[in-house]
Amino acid sequence: MKLETLHHSLAHILAYAIQELYPETKFGIGPAIENGFYYDFDLKRSLAPEDLPKIEEKMREIIKRNFPFKKKKLHRSDLCRLFKGQPYKLELINELKEEKLSIYESGDFVDLCAGPHIKSTKEIPVDSFKLTKIAGAYWRGSERNPMLTRVYGVAFETEKELKNHLLLQEEAEKRDHRVLGKILDLFSFDEEVGTGLPLWHPKGVILRKIIVDFLDKELTAQGYRQILTPHIGKLDLWKTSGHWDLYRENMYSPIKIDEEEYMLKPMNCPFHVKIYKSKIRSYRELPLYFAEMGTVYRYEKSGVLHGLTRVRGFTQDDAHIFCEPSQLSKEITKLLKTSFKILKTFGFKDYDIYLSTRPEKYAGTLKGWGKATNSLKYVLKTLKLKYQSDIGGGVFYGPKIDIKIKDSLGRPWQCTTIQIDFNLPERFNLNYIDKRGKKKKPLMIHRALLGSLERFIGVLLEHYAGLLPLWLAPVQVWIIPVGKRHIKYANYVNSQLTTYNLRTEVKDENETVSKKVREGEMQKIPYILVVGDKEIKTKSVRVRSKNKDLGEMKLDEFIKRGIIEVEKRKA
Repeated sequence: MKLETLHHSLAHILAYAIQELYPETKFGIGPAIENGFYYDFDLKRSLAPEDLPKIEEKMREIIKRNFPFKKKKLHRSDLCRLFKGQPYKLELINELKEEKLSIYESGDFVDLCAGPHIKSTKEIPVDSFKLTKIAGAYWRGSERNPMLTRVYGVAFETEKELKNHLLLQEEAEKRDHRVLGKILDLFSFDEEVGTGLPLWHPKGVILRKIIVDFLDKELTAQGYRQILTPHIGKLDLWKTSGHWDLYRENMYSPIKIDEEEYMLKPMNCPFHVKIYKSKIRSYRELPLYFAEMGTVYRYEKSGVLHGLTRVRGFTQDDAHIFCEPSQLSKEITKLLKTSFKILKTFGFKDYDIYLSTRPEKYAGTLKGWGKATNSLKYVLKTLKLKYQSDIGGGVFYGPKIDIKIKDSLGRPWQCTTIQIDFNLPERFNLNYIDKRGKKKKPLMIHRALLGSLERFIGVLLEHYAGLLPLWLAPVQVWIIPVGKRHIKYANYVNSQLTTYNLRTEVKDENETVSKKVREGEMQKIPYILVVGDKEIKTKSVRVRSKNKDLGEMKLDEFIKRGIIEVEKRKA
């Protein structure tokens, strides 16, 4: 039995249970999804999490009745009579072109469905599934349509697999970056500001700066030149680039300024192209590297927004490389090697590589797409990298290599992307003067090593459960004096640590030491130093790290430990 078939069949059984419990329900759709299923319902009453066990019990009762799944094909007119009073099913029937459509019957429940399904409910282990949550979902994903109630479930072939999955989900909830962001005072969201628009607090800005400074140092060593571009551009720019025709669903509506239309930028690339074109370029300048921490704005439906990992305004570690065709393979190779090195520094050693090919909506010629795709394949093969094909997953201007990092729970996250673009140089008529003094068209590589800073920080927080490596922690050390007479020494320790650029805070509030220690551990401070009479006498500190007492340590010894840990960027 295929797991997907099991999931699809359980979606039907969920709908059957809802039909028996709430007979006046109108039914939407119920597909199989990764690790489970869902079904959308138009209910007379609201469902709450407390209702899920009752629905589960009804599903188990239905499974034990041992109903077969029977497939039938009916004429459209018969289907319309069968689903009378079910407006969502009738809408689907009216849109489908076939004269005969299939339904599946299981007991008293009938659904419009192409299948496949299991033969009988007896094939389902009654303890291998669980309903997990209730959410709102617009019918067919459109905000113009009614809001339905979506019930989600997970299912596996065995009870053991289900328990393992639920434990993983429990751990994931503990690591939720939205919760950690609040505890660590890194960022927040405010409805009055707007959904999907994060507000970065001082500690969050420190974390961003640490990451950006690290990248700047790496990129400067490789010859990148930093540039800065506006947040808006005239509509004509986006028409020339092809975004207006091929990427419009991800863009916001035009803004009128002095009778001209402008757009919030969804990408930085047209601006980088304009800087390239601002003067005559020689082959001696190529490859030319332009980098920008550029903030972009993309339309996302409110239902898919999720903390920092899915936002409407975000900053990319964006760069564009302009090169001669003969330099392309070398540059792609260098980018992949740099990506692996940087990801490893942040503690990500496991990843999947995808080669994403031409989408349905694309610019350029099939010949150009073929050449670009083959160039990427050649580099992957030369480096002996295993990869999967994502058919149709490329961007409209060219194919790409995507690297999906795996966090400590094994969950994949889109991160690095390397894209070949032969379209924008053509559309903007870019040239360089070759060795013979002739005009030639450069190739363009789009690349983001970390992707969006927002998403990357969200993933970092979940990967480390908030306890960031010392080099990344916005506050690295708390110094806690036992009493008022120890504050002077605490300040001395602080001055010594800050001399070596360690980020510290003296916690001299009128609270107990144990309360301050608990608060420091809650805030995931890497090192908590307690100082009292003994530590003053011996010029030492009592060290706690990761909820463990590491004992007394000479101040000089601790400083040396901290410096080494930061320099090695130990994850």
